[in-house]
Amino acid sequence: MKKRQVVVKKSSSRTSRGSMIKRVRYRECQKNHAANIGGYAVDGCREFMAGGQEGTTAAIMCAACGCHRSFHRREVDEDVCESSSTSHV
Repeated sequence: MKKRQVVVKKSSSRTSRGSMIKRVRYRECQKNHAANIGGYAVDGCREFMAGGQEGTTAAIMCAACGCHRSFHRREVDEDVCESSSTSHV
């Protein structure tokens, strides 16, 4: 079973149609494991998998490679949600 970390945040910015929803996904690991010897080597972890439940400290560590999620490439998708309540005068 493949776990995926998807964080959905409702932004405080509003448009004329509704509010913005940001979906944040963490992709491949970009940590350079050979930086201390002057080289470049990544471990090949293709996608961030949370090591625990959301809200715990284990949730920010990748279960596949053991790195902090800040080492993984971050993707942000923004969607506009239309508000259903419109007032006509």
